Amino acid sequence: MAVVEFQNVSVGYDGKAVTEGLNFSLADGAYLSIVGENGAGKSTTMKTLLGLIKPIDGKIIFADGLRSNEIGYLPQQTQVQRDFPATVSEVVLSGCLNQLGFKPFYSKEQKQTAKKWMDRLEITDISKRSYKQLSGGQQQRVLLARALCATKKLIVLDEPVSGLDPVVTENMYELIRQINREDKITVIMVSHDLAAALRYSSHILQLSDKMLFFGTTEQYKDSDVGHRFIGKAGECDA
Repeated sequence: MAVVEFQNVSVGYDGKAVTEGLNFSLADGAYLSIVGENGAGKSTTMKTLLGLIKPIDGKIIFADGLRSNEIGYLPQQTQVQRDFPATVSEVVLSGCLNQLGFKPFYSKEQKQTAKKWMDRLEITDISKRSYKQLSGGQQQRVLLARALCATKKLIVLDEPVSGLDPVVTENMYELIRQINREDKITVIMVSHDLAAALRYSSHILQLSDKMLFFGTTEQYKDSDVGHRFIGKAGECDA
């Protein structure tokens, strides 16, 4: 079953398209990496999926029972957000805000969900610490736990390893893959790291001013588009 489907979607701002002709369907439980050069529309596509901006054209269809405000989202951090004066547990619990409705307090079930993800991401022991005092890697785990509190089906990650050192980066990638495989949560990740996308993802979406490729990672490796861009990534790594 498809968790989300793009039907001839164009995305952009003020009526001007950045990327056109997005046609793809992502199966429940997939791990999709959205790749492309700077300005290719990766983040714009992600924000359109989240309902933060409206598509210029076309339609995005979600699986039955899934709404855009029930998607977990881990954005790129600003310096102001890094200095946010709250405890780890408060930040994680805030992922449940969309579920509160008119209720003034978090429910027992929501608190249990926050505890589950703090345990799962191994941040329970720092739950009372101030978020702004944490390392970059710890902050990303906290934000990932927060995103997971918001959803049972789909998380969207915008460059989740940006600014992290290589060891922490590898740990974060492994953690995301475990959540995808063991917790059966569909992952959509915007990434500039094509090598990591090929290593961890089940599917690749390559963007330019249009959709250049969508398919499985193995299909991408065998495609003309894949050969062209994998070669470029290899040159950059050399």
